[in-house]
Amino acid sequence: MQTLTVISIGLGLLGSAQLISPPRPKKDEYHLLIGTYTQKSSEGIYVYSFNTKTGEFAPESIAKGLKNPSYLAVSPDEKKVYSVGEMENGGAVYAFTFDTKTGTLDKLSSESSGGAGPCYVAVDRTGKWVIVGNYGGGSLSVLPVLENGGVGAPQQTIQHEGKGPNEKRQEKAHVHSINIAPNNRDVFVPDLGMDEITYYQLDEKTGKLTEGKPTKATPGAGPRHFTFHPSGKFVYAINELNQTVTAYAYSKDGTLTPLQSLSTVPTDFKGENICADLHVSPDGKFLYGSNRGHDSIAIYAIDAKTGTLKLVDITSSGGKHPRNFMIDPSGELVLVANRDTDNVVVFKRDAKSGKITPTGKEISVSMPVCLKMIPKS
Repeated sequence: MQTLTVISIGLGLLGSAQLISPPRPKKDEYHLLIGTYTQKSSEGIYVYSFNTKTGEFAPESIAKGLKNPSYLAVSPDEKKVYSVGEMENGGAVYAFTFDTKTGTLDKLSSESSGGAGPCYVAVDRTGKWVIVGNYGGGSLSVLPVLENGGVGAPQQTIQHEGKGPNEKRQEKAHVHSINIAPNNRDVFVPDLGMDEITYYQLDEKTGKLTEGKPTKATPGAGPRHFTFHPSGKFVYAINELNQTVTAYAYSKDGTLTPLQSLSTVPTDFKGENICADLHVSPDGKFLYGSNRGHDSIAIYAIDAKTGTLKLVDITSSGGKHPRNFMIDPSGELVLVANRDTDNVVVFKRDAKSGKITPTGKEISVSMPVCLKMIPKS
């Protein structure tokens, strides 16, 4: 029987709510932040200037002296950046200030993530709370944001307990992402090991998470990443282990109702493959998911009325092990981070068909994992 144990670890200092509007970007000009594994030649978090109209880029800065700053999150005012320090023992959360003119990251603080192997970090819409998912530890922690933008020690850690039928990968709980809904209340946490999307409600005043009813996934599916449709009516999850995406209807009470699951790989593919990331296009018309092994991006058309999916195309990622990718704010470009070939490939996106084609531009970075964009000011 799968159970959840809640461990409260005292309240930290609360930062003030950050409801300031982000700076208006210069036309098409952004900073591209790349989180990495520092297991080979990477030095930390890389920042590039990036033009979303042309796909042109140039190096700006590197935040050094970090251990595996793999996944990143940006504060609502876009002046702070948070990163995990993905370590098997003693996982960390790093906090930085970000200069939107120069693209420079300055480290503010480092705190325990409350568990081993943190792989995902998110910030709530007030900017007061950072929530981190610990894959290795099978837990999630809430850290308060301090007055200067740094993070305090975890004030709440929730330990998942359970396993799935895949003895190698689902021997215990493995929290894989933290997904805060636009209402800033519903928090969905796919757990690969438990085959569940656990559900919590966030009190944005206190930062406390309260457990709700989880959504069971297909046994052996291994839910990983999760995204919301712009309409607010549907959500989508990508399942790492059984190579599928699942569409759900999303109710106001936080209930998820499964609608459909589709494969992410061609029917004749027989090799090894695990899924990773997924995103909905800004116009809400297409869903994209990444395959590691088949090394591709699967593209689906979304039915606006029903939220169901129809496969459009499966396109090479331009490298090996596309762990993370992003659609730029304009919806015109797709950037894919291929971890094992040390490259970020830039694709052009056709808004009508949803298909993507390589632009011939790519950024060379050792073991890229996560991509975020912040407008230049």
